[in-house]
Amino acid sequence: MFTRNATRAILQRRGLLAAQPRTYATAARERVRIVEVGPRDGLQNESTVIPPEVKAELVNRLTKAGLDIIESGSFVSPKWVPQMAGTPEVLKRMERQKGLHYPVLVPNMKGLELLLDLLSQQPKSEVPYTDEIAVFTAASDAFSKANTNCTVAESLERLSAVAKRATKEGLRVRGYVSVVIDCPYSGKVNPVKVKDVSQALLDMGCYEVSLGDTVGTGNPTTVDRLLRTVIDGGIPASVLAGHFHDTYGMGVANIFAALNHGVRTFDSAVGGLGGCPYSPGATGNVATEDVLYALRGSQYEAPGDLDAIAEVGTWISKTLKRQNASRVGRALEAKRAREQLEKERENDGGAAEAIAAKL
Repeated sequence: MFTRNATRAILQRRGLLAAQPRTYATAARERVRIVEVGPRDGLQNESTVIPPEVKAELVNRLTKAGLDIIESGSFVSPKWVPQMAGTPEVLKRMERQKGLHYPVLVPNMKGLELLLDLLSQQPKSEVPYTDEIAVFTAASDAFSKANTNCTVAESLERLSAVAKRATKEGLRVRGYVSVVIDCPYSGKVNPVKVKDVSQALLDMGCYEVSLGDTVGTGNPTTVDRLLRTVIDGGIPASVLAGHFHDTYGMGVANIFAALNHGVRTFDSAVGGLGGCPYSPGATGNVATEDVLYALRGSQYEAPGDLDAIAEVGTWISKTLKRQNASRVGRALEAKRAREQLEKERENDGGAAEAIAAKL
């Protein structure tokens, strides 16, 4: 006597019964954090000063596009980085949302005091202007002296006091290490130096350290060597982030190299905005659009609506009168233009083409 399953199998082989679709378990995707640095790191190298209302609008558009960590300004002296003037006004104008983070760069104690004074004036009922600061140093003395007029050791000493005070005031502290691959002034950087500086930032209270390929000369091989040294040296990948400039077009490839080491946080800038005033020739950050597109269909998921972010990239690039540096952004912009043209052709019933053919 046939069992029910055996009978079903015979009928399926004879084509008398459709086979049931096979089901597969869907593996959970790993979360990748994106720190959008366009409004700060992305704008600091522009040749003209950007009005606070434009910066605030950029943050607002990025928020609406689904990004949840947006670096929104810097409390540096306008004398040294004039593009960052007006950060307090930007923070006031922004449409902040509860649960999102809008970190600001703070280079020294004076900058922190300016921020704390601003926060003290804000009504307690409002979403805070920010709940996080970023501090920065470098992996080479030459770059540190050009950027902050002090050695790496001296910068760490200054930042320790800043981090301690910020933590006491309830602010999260994130650290940046610049020139982790190459220094524009002193050449190749020893990965051991990067590890030591990163550890110093963690020891002073930073919850995460972003490793910056400021010059953008890194490739998957040098990034692999760097991360092996840093992680094998005792720093877990969970407290590291990648900050890759796209000078040689290696930004996305370097992100995947870092993913292989367990790094799950990356800095990027909409439209590939960026550059560094103290790194001649360095181009912008890896574009947020390019990162999100590269992660499509992978085991990783990241926040943000790609199409919406690409539209923001198109808008800010046109506003700044510069070419959109995101390859994906340009491709999606061209796609939107084609679709709009096709829609217009459908609406006029081909009249425009008929007229053109007679000319």
